Amino acid sequence: MSSPLRIGLLLFPGCMPAGLLAFADLLHAANRRAGRPLFETVYTALRSGPTRCAHDLVLNAQQALGGGRLDAVLIPGFWAESSAQVEQTLAASTELLATLARLGKHCQLWSYCVGVSLLAASGRLDRQPATVTWWLVELLRKRHPNVRWQSEQSCIFNARTATASGVSGYLPIAQSLIERHVSPAVLRDLTQLMVLPRPVLSHDAFQAMSLIEQPSALLRQLHLLVERLPAEQIRIVALARALGLSERTLNRRVRDETGLAVASYARRIKLHQVSERLILTSAPLGTISAELGFSSDANLRRMFKALTALTPAQYRQRFARF
Repeated sequence: MSSPLRIGLLLFPGCMPAGLLAFADLLHAANRRAGRPLFETVYTALRSGPTRCAHDLVLNAQQALGGGRLDAVLIPGFWAESSAQVEQTLAASTELLATLARLGKHCQLWSYCVGVSLLAASGRLDRQPATVTWWLVELLRKRHPNVRWQSEQSCIFNARTATASGVSGYLPIAQSLIERHVSPAVLRDLTQLMVLPRPVLSHDAFQAMSLIEQPSALLRQLHLLVERLPAEQIRIVALARALGLSERTLNRRVRDETGLAVASYARRIKLHQVSERLILTSAPLGTISAELGFSSDANLRRMFKALTALTPAQYRQRFARF
Protein backbone atom coordinates (compact mmCIF):
# COMPACT_ATOMS: atom_id res chain seq x y z
CA MET A 1 0.00 0.00 0.00
CA SER A 2 1.41 3.41 -0.98
CA SER A 3 2.05 6.08 1.64
CA PRO A 4 -0.64 8.72 2.19
CA LEU A 5 -0.26 12.01 0.36
CA ARG A 6 1.27 14.26 3.04
CA ILE A 7 -0.08 17.80 2.84
CA GLY A 8 1.21 20.74 4.87
CA LEU A 9 -1.39 23.27 5.96
CA LEU A 10 0.60 26.48 6.14
CA LEU A 11 0.25 28.74 9.17
CA PHE A 12 1.75 32.23 9.30
CA PRO A 13 0.99 35.37 11.33
CA GLY A 14 -2.40 36.82 10.36
CA CYS A 15 -3.44 33.90 8.14
CA MET A 16 -7.12 32.96 7.99
CA PRO A 17 -7.20 29.25 8.96
CA ALA A 18 -10.89 28.49 8.46
CA GLY A 19 -10.27 27.11 4.97
CA LEU A 20 -7.41 24.96 6.25
CA LEU A 21 -9.67 23.45 8.91
CA ALA A 22 -12.43 22.74 6.38
CA PHE A 23 -9.90 21.32 3.90
CA ALA A 24 -8.56 18.96 6.56
CA ASP A 25 -12.10 17.87 7.47
CA LEU A 26 -12.91 17.05 3.83
CA LEU A 27 -9.77 14.94 3.43
CA HIS A 28 -10.40 13.19 6.76
CA ALA A 29 -13.92 12.37 5.54
CA ALA A 30 -12.47 11.07 2.26
CA ASN A 31 -10.13 8.77 4.22
CA ARG A 32 -13.07 7.48 6.25
CA ARG A 33 -15.17 6.95 3.14
CA ALA A 34 -12.32 5.15 1.32
CA GLY A 35 -11.57 2.98 4.36
CA ARG A 36 -7.84 3.73 4.26
CA PRO A 37 -5.49 6.70 4.87
CA LEU A 38 -5.06 8.32 1.46
CA PHE A 39 -4.33 11.79 2.82
CA GLU A 40 -2.39 13.02 5.83
CA THR A 41 -2.56 16.69 6.84
CA VAL A 42 -0.01 18.37 9.07
CA TYR A 43 0.10 21.98 10.24
CA THR A 44 3.36 23.59 9.25
CA ALA A 45 4.95 27.02 9.65
CA LEU A 46 8.37 28.62 9.39
CA ARG A 47 9.04 27.13 12.81
CA SER A 48 7.14 24.51 14.73
CA GLY A 49 5.08 25.67 17.69
CA PRO A 50 2.25 28.16 18.23
CA THR A 51 1.32 30.59 15.44
CA ARG A 52 -0.99 33.55 15.98
CA CYS A 53 -3.48 33.57 13.11
CA ALA A 54 -6.15 36.14 12.24
CA HIS A 55 -8.48 37.29 15.04
CA ASP A 56 -5.88 36.19 17.66
CA LEU A 57 -6.58 32.51 17.07
CA VAL A 58 -3.47 30.49 18.00
CA LEU A 59 -2.80 27.17 16.26
CA ASN A 60 0.12 24.83 16.76
CA ALA A 61 2.42 24.04 13.83
CA GLN A 62 3.49 20.40 14.11
CA GLN A 63 6.59 20.79 11.96
CA ALA A 64 8.75 23.48 10.40
CA LEU A 65 8.24 24.21 6.72
CA GLY A 66 10.94 22.29 4.89
CA GLY A 67 11.78 20.30 8.01
CA GLY A 68 10.16 17.06 6.95
CA ARG A 69 8.64 15.31 3.94
CA LEU A 70 5.69 17.11 2.41
CA ASP A 71 4.11 16.19 -0.90
CA ALA A 72 2.20 19.47 -1.06
CA VAL A 73 1.61 22.69 0.87
CA LEU A 74 -1.71 24.58 0.98
CA ILE A 75 -1.29 28.36 1.41
CA PRO A 76 -4.38 30.11 2.83
CA GLY A 77 -5.37 33.74 2.54
CA PHE A 78 -4.75 36.42 5.14
CA TRP A 79 -6.77 39.35 6.36
CA ALA A 80 -6.42 42.29 3.97
CA GLU A 81 -8.82 45.04 2.98
CA SER A 82 -6.64 46.84 0.44
CA SER A 83 -3.70 46.41 -1.89
CA ALA A 84 -1.56 48.37 0.57
CA GLN A 85 -2.22 45.79 3.29
CA VAL A 86 -1.26 42.99 0.91
CA GLU A 87 1.99 44.83 0.15
CA GLN A 88 2.69 45.17 3.88
CA THR A 89 2.18 41.46 4.49
CA LEU A 90 4.44 40.53 1.58
CA ALA A 91 7.14 42.90 2.83
CA ALA A 92 6.97 41.26 6.27
CA SER A 93 7.12 37.73 4.82
CA THR A 94 10.54 37.64 3.17
CA GLU A 95 11.73 34.60 5.15
CA LEU A 96 8.53 32.70 4.41
CA LEU A 97 8.75 33.55 0.70
CA ALA A 98 12.38 32.40 0.53
CA THR A 99 11.48 29.12 2.24
CA LEU A 100 8.61 28.49 -0.18
CA ALA A 101 10.94 29.21 -3.10
CA ARG A 102 13.46 26.64 -1.80
CA LEU A 103 11.00 23.77 -1.43
CA GLY A 104 11.90 20.99 -3.83
CA LYS A 105 10.02 20.47 -7.07
CA HIS A 106 8.58 17.27 -5.62
CA CYS A 107 6.47 19.45 -3.31
CA GLN A 108 3.37 20.88 -4.95
CA LEU A 109 2.22 24.35 -3.86
CA TRP A 110 -1.47 25.23 -3.78
CA SER A 111 -2.97 28.57 -2.78
CA TYR A 112 -6.31 30.34 -2.70
CA CYS A 113 -7.79 33.76 -2.03
CA VAL A 114 -5.19 36.39 -1.01
CA GLY A 115 -2.72 33.56 -0.34
CA VAL A 116 -2.06 33.49 -4.10
CA SER A 117 -0.05 36.70 -3.60
CA LEU A 118 2.40 34.77 -1.38
CA LEU A 119 2.80 31.97 -3.90
CA ALA A 120 3.37 34.48 -6.71
CA ALA A 121 5.93 36.41 -4.64
CA SER A 122 7.86 33.19 -4.02
CA GLY A 123 8.48 32.93 -7.77
CA ARG A 124 6.88 29.49 -8.02
CA LEU A 125 4.15 30.72 -10.40
CA ASP A 126 6.49 32.28 -12.97
CA ARG A 127 5.63 31.35 -16.58
CA GLN A 128 2.53 29.46 -15.43
CA PRO A 129 -1.18 30.26 -15.71
CA ALA A 130 -2.76 31.33 -12.41
CA THR A 131 -5.90 32.95 -11.09
CA VAL A 132 -6.58 35.19 -8.11
CA THR A 133 -9.43 36.91 -6.29
CA TRP A 134 -10.75 39.66 -8.58
CA TRP A 135 -9.74 42.73 -6.54
CA LEU A 136 -6.07 41.66 -6.50
CA VAL A 137 -5.75 41.21 -10.27
CA GLU A 138 -4.33 44.66 -11.06
CA LEU A 139 -1.81 44.59 -8.20
CA LEU A 140 -0.48 41.12 -8.99
CA ARG A 141 -0.30 41.74 -12.73
CA LYS A 142 1.97 44.70 -12.03
CA ARG A 143 4.06 42.90 -9.39
CA HIS A 144 4.41 39.62 -11.27
CA PRO A 145 4.26 40.12 -15.06
CA ASN A 146 5.92 36.73 -15.64
CA VAL A 147 2.83 34.94 -14.34
CA ARG A 148 0.17 34.23 -16.96
CA TRP A 149 -2.77 35.66 -15.02
CA GLN A 150 -6.17 34.32 -16.08
CA SER A 151 -8.51 35.94 -13.59
CA GLU A 152 -11.61 34.92 -15.53
CA GLN A 153 -11.12 31.40 -14.17
CA SER A 154 -12.00 30.42 -10.63
CA CYS A 155 -9.39 27.67 -10.28
CA ILE A 156 -6.30 26.66 -12.27
CA PHE A 157 -4.29 23.45 -11.85
CA ASN A 158 -0.74 23.06 -13.16
CA ALA A 159 1.69 20.16 -12.75
CA ARG A 160 3.16 21.53 -9.51
CA THR A 161 0.86 24.41 -8.51
CA ALA A 162 -2.80 25.25 -8.09
CA THR A 163 -4.48 28.61 -7.56
CA ALA A 164 -8.09 29.41 -6.73
CA SER A 165 -10.01 32.62 -6.14
CA GLY A 166 -12.19 33.48 -3.17
CA VAL A 167 -12.16 32.48 0.50
CA SER A 168 -13.74 29.13 -0.46
CA GLY A 169 -10.99 28.45 -3.01
CA TYR A 170 -9.82 25.46 -0.97
CA LEU A 171 -12.96 23.62 -2.12
CA PRO A 172 -12.07 23.00 -5.80
CA ILE A 173 -8.55 22.02 -4.70
CA ALA A 174 -9.93 19.47 -2.24
CA GLN A 175 -12.46 18.36 -4.84
CA SER A 176 -9.76 17.63 -7.40
CA LEU A 177 -7.71 15.64 -4.88
CA ILE A 178 -10.63 13.51 -3.78
CA GLU A 179 -11.79 12.89 -7.32
CA ARG A 180 -8.30 11.84 -8.50
CA HIS A 181 -7.19 9.83 -5.46
CA VAL A 182 -10.51 8.32 -4.34
CA SER A 183 -13.37 8.49 -6.88
CA PRO A 184 -15.98 10.83 -8.38
CA ALA A 185 -18.68 8.90 -6.52
CA VAL A 186 -17.05 9.56 -3.14
CA LEU A 187 -16.63 13.23 -4.05
CA ARG A 188 -20.32 13.43 -4.90
CA ASP A 189 -21.26 11.89 -1.55
CA LEU A 190 -19.04 14.27 0.40
CA THR A 191 -20.25 17.29 -1.55
CA GLN A 192 -23.86 16.44 -0.76
CA LEU A 193 -23.13 15.77 2.92
CA MET A 194 -20.54 18.43 3.79
CA VAL A 195 -20.50 21.29 1.27
CA LEU A 196 -23.27 23.82 1.60
CA PRO A 197 -24.24 25.86 -1.45
CA ARG A 198 -22.99 29.44 -1.61
CA PRO A 199 -25.64 31.88 -0.28
CA VAL A 200 -25.55 34.05 -3.40
CA LEU A 201 -28.74 35.44 -4.90
CA SER A 202 -28.68 35.04 -8.66
CA HIS A 203 -30.95 34.41 -11.62
CA ASP A 204 -32.68 31.04 -11.99
CA ALA A 205 -30.72 30.46 -15.21
CA PHE A 206 -27.51 30.19 -13.18
CA GLN A 207 -28.67 27.97 -10.33
CA ALA A 208 -26.28 25.05 -9.70
CA MET A 209 -23.82 26.39 -12.29
CA SER A 210 -20.73 26.66 -10.09
CA LEU A 211 -17.92 24.18 -10.72
CA ILE A 212 -18.25 22.34 -7.41
CA GLU A 213 -21.99 21.79 -7.94
CA GLN A 214 -21.52 19.82 -11.17
CA PRO A 215 -22.71 16.26 -10.50
CA SER A 216 -20.22 14.33 -12.64
CA ALA A 217 -16.56 14.32 -13.61
CA LEU A 218 -17.49 14.94 -17.25
CA LEU A 219 -19.45 18.10 -16.46
CA ARG A 220 -16.67 19.39 -14.21
CA GLN A 221 -14.07 18.79 -16.93
CA LEU A 222 -16.31 20.47 -19.50
CA HIS A 223 -16.92 23.35 -17.10
CA LEU A 224 -13.18 23.95 -16.68
CA LEU A 225 -12.54 23.77 -20.42
CA VAL A 226 -15.25 26.30 -21.23
CA GLU A 227 -14.13 28.67 -18.47
CA ARG A 228 -10.60 28.70 -19.87
CA LEU A 229 -11.57 29.36 -23.48
CA PRO A 230 -12.47 32.78 -24.90
CA ALA A 231 -16.19 32.78 -25.75
CA GLU A 232 -15.61 33.12 -29.47
CA GLN A 233 -13.24 30.13 -29.55
CA ILE A 234 -15.65 27.60 -28.01
CA ARG A 235 -16.31 24.87 -30.57
CA ILE A 236 -18.03 21.55 -29.88
CA VAL A 237 -15.51 19.62 -31.96
CA ALA A 238 -12.62 21.05 -29.87
CA LEU A 239 -14.40 20.32 -26.58
CA ALA A 240 -15.13 16.73 -27.63
CA ARG A 241 -11.52 16.19 -28.72
CA ALA A 242 -10.18 17.58 -25.44
CA LEU A 243 -12.47 15.24 -23.49
CA GLY A 244 -11.60 12.21 -25.62
CA LEU A 245 -15.16 11.77 -26.91
CA SER A 246 -16.97 12.00 -30.22
CA GLU A 247 -19.21 15.04 -30.71
CA ARG A 248 -22.25 12.76 -30.73
CA THR A 249 -21.30 11.04 -27.47
CA LEU A 250 -20.51 14.34 -25.76
CA ASN A 251 -23.81 15.84 -26.81
CA ARG A 252 -25.75 12.76 -25.67
CA ARG A 253 -24.07 12.61 -22.26
CA VAL A 254 -24.46 16.34 -21.59
CA ARG A 255 -28.10 16.26 -22.67
CA ASP A 256 -28.77 13.23 -20.44
CA GLU A 257 -27.27 15.02 -17.41
CA THR A 258 -28.46 18.59 -17.98
CA GLY A 259 -31.31 18.46 -20.48
CA LEU A 260 -29.34 20.86 -22.69
CA ALA A 261 -27.32 20.48 -25.86
CA VAL A 262 -23.55 20.97 -25.48
CA ALA A 263 -23.63 24.35 -27.22
CA SER A 264 -26.40 25.65 -24.97
CA TYR A 265 -24.73 24.34 -21.82
CA ALA A 266 -21.35 25.82 -22.79
CA ARG A 267 -23.00 29.17 -23.52
CA ARG A 268 -24.64 29.07 -20.08
CA ILE A 269 -21.28 28.38 -18.38
CA LYS A 270 -19.74 31.38 -20.15
CA LEU A 271 -22.67 33.64 -19.32
CA HIS A 272 -22.46 32.44 -15.72
CA GLN A 273 -18.92 33.86 -15.67
CA VAL A 274 -20.40 37.14 -16.91
CA SER A 275 -23.07 37.07 -14.20
CA GLU A 276 -20.44 36.50 -11.48
CA ARG A 277 -18.53 39.58 -12.58
CA LEU A 278 -21.70 41.65 -12.77
CA ILE A 279 -22.63 40.58 -9.22
CA LEU A 280 -19.21 40.76 -7.58
CA THR A 281 -17.39 43.59 -9.39
CA SER A 282 -18.01 47.05 -10.78
CA ALA A 283 -16.01 46.34 -13.95
CA PRO A 284 -17.52 47.90 -17.11
CA LEU A 285 -19.26 45.53 -19.49
CA GLY A 286 -16.59 46.22 -22.11
CA THR A 287 -13.88 44.98 -19.73
CA ILE A 288 -15.87 41.85 -18.87
CA SER A 289 -16.55 41.17 -22.55
CA ALA A 290 -12.87 41.51 -23.48
CA GLU A 291 -11.63 39.36 -20.55
CA LEU A 292 -14.02 36.52 -21.39
CA GLY A 293 -13.40 36.66 -25.13
CA PHE A 294 -16.75 37.76 -26.57
CA SER A 295 -16.62 39.14 -30.10
CA SER A 296 -18.37 42.36 -29.06
CA ASP A 297 -20.27 43.99 -26.22
CA ALA A 298 -23.40 43.90 -28.37
CA ASN A 299 -23.10 40.15 -28.89
CA LEU A 300 -22.66 39.62 -25.15
CA ARG A 301 -25.71 41.78 -24.38
CA ARG A 302 -27.81 39.87 -26.91
CA MET A 303 -26.92 36.42 -25.54
CA PHE A 304 -27.26 37.51 -21.92
CA LYS A 305 -30.72 38.98 -22.44
CA ALA A 306 -31.85 35.94 -24.45
CA LEU A 307 -31.01 33.72 -21.46
CA THR A 308 -32.08 35.90 -18.53
CA ALA A 309 -34.59 38.36 -20.07
CA LEU A 310 -32.44 41.09 -18.47
CA THR A 311 -29.75 43.31 -19.90
CA PRO A 312 -26.40 43.12 -18.08
CA ALA A 313 -27.10 46.56 -16.57
CA GLN A 314 -30.49 45.42 -15.27
CA TYR A 315 -28.96 42.21 -13.92
CA ARG A 316 -26.27 44.12 -12.04
CA GLN A 317 -28.84 46.53 -10.60
CA ARG A 318 -30.94 43.63 -9.31
CA PHE A 319 -28.28 41.22 -8.02
CA ALA A 320 -25.04 43.16 -7.36
CA ARG A 321 -23.44 42.72 -3.90
CA PHE A 322 -21.47 45.98 -3.80
